[in-house]
Amino acid sequence: MDDGAGTIFVGGGGEGHATPQRLRLDHANRHGLIAGATGTGKTVTLQILAQGFSDAGVPVFLSDVKGDLSGMARPGSETAKLHEAFVARAETIGLDLIYAAAPVVFWDLWGEAGHPVRTTVSEMGPLLLARLMDLTDVQEGVLNIAFRVADEEGLALLDLKDLQALLVWVSENRGDLSARYGNVATASVGAIQRSLLTLENQGGTLLFGEPALALPDLMLTAPDGRGVVNILAADRLMASPRLYATFLLWLLSELFEQLPEVGDPEKPKLVFFFDEAHLLFDDAPKVLVDKVEQVARLIRSKGVGVYFVTQNPEDIPEDILGQLGNRIQHALRAFTAKDQKALRQAAQNYRENPRLDIEDAIREVGVGEAVTSLLERKGIPGMAERTLIRPPASQLGPITAAERSEVIAASPVMGRYDTAVDRESAFEILAERAKEAAVEAKEPSREYTAGRRYTGTRTGGDQPARSRRRDTMGEAFAKSFARSLGTRTGNTLVRGILGGLFRGR
Repeated sequence: MDDGAGTIFVGGGGEGHATPQRLRLDHANRHGLIAGATGTGKTVTLQILAQGFSDAGVPVFLSDVKGDLSGMARPGSETAKLHEAFVARAETIGLDLIYAAAPVVFWDLWGEAGHPVRTTVSEMGPLLLARLMDLTDVQEGVLNIAFRVADEEGLALLDLKDLQALLVWVSENRGDLSARYGNVATASVGAIQRSLLTLENQGGTLLFGEPALALPDLMLTAPDGRGVVNILAADRLMASPRLYATFLLWLLSELFEQLPEVGDPEKPKLVFFFDEAHLLFDDAPKVLVDKVEQVARLIRSKGVGVYFVTQNPEDIPEDILGQLGNRIQHALRAFTAKDQKALRQAAQNYRENPRLDIEDAIREVGVGEAVTSLLERKGIPGMAERTLIRPPASQLGPITAAERSEVIAASPVMGRYDTAVDRESAFEILAERAKEAAVEAKEPSREYTAGRRYTGTRTGGDQPARSRRRDTMGEAFAKSFARSLGTRTGNTLVRGILGGLFRGR
């Protein structure tokens, strides 16, 4: 909780853990890092910081990759297994421990463990879609052409079937498009279509559509002024790591593009926790890493703080790591030469403390301890301190399915995203165009006048040009006579006379 004016109490450092370690809210938008080996307490530290921001009135977005963070919706309990240990720790660091829940909204890509969360294909854009589908540079170029065509033709790309229909159109018109934009190979279009099929199998169909997520719904505050903690159920999503990482990067990009400049506010407008951050950078092309770096560098002026959570600081590219001012480093285990090198590099990222061997401290801290370095006045990095992290105020561990359902039912966005909408977009427009083209290309059927005696002569546009049977003698005579007269009048006259003779027989 916020235990000081404009700060979040993180824990106790120094001799006897008596020196409070506080994260300044006016520097919280300068981003941060929570790192450490599996089982060293990263998730609990994330929970503590998230609830601290919430208590300070700052909305939070985080992903729950193991299901444990759902416990933030319930207060801790005096009957809990770790209650006595938490009380003892609170006394050690000088904290008055009060159990309390945080205001929580649950989100879920599948719409089962939370409200559905969607975006549109157009909002995702070709760069992130190419990353999501693991396209080559050539295939990404064709995808860019498809998006350009959609803009020019007024085709809204909302869901995956819109993109599929557009790709079919691009393939059918690749000759004209190649002349305008460069080669559009059938093989490239086919590769993109196969990647779309894979994306559908991973759950991408649920991600794309409407109603799309409105960013203001991630920046709500509770009636008592606390910031809402938005928890994305990511345990199932983690089975598709590329989908997980691309979605979170899209969300960061949307925040960067839509939020206004605010400079350096007294506290952030939103804090974003990116758990399992290494997934964002694994095998990522340089253009994507550059985009992340740009967002991390500039989004702070929009009042957004980004906190990367990962096992090892070397999972984060150096240019991005240098922008993470607030650092909480849990234990790193150095079992191999590579691990020892990573440990030394992690220690070099901290401001030296003459009372502390940082490398030894990172190796030796126990569960619930960390080496911290939090920004001080004017953004100066604080000296590294071996810190005992405070206990959480909310429940440690997941809540039950019934408790989750209660929270969802009472959510401020209940009913806003639960029903998908499929309005007219590229799929419907292109299908209608294809239908109209088919009608225009079809030959008109021949119609014959019903109930009229067949005469063998051409009486209209819908009659045969001539009869297959031989002319009668009278008809032949009439024709010969008409030709001999050589005039239209004679022709008409003879036909009238002979016609009357035959009718009078």
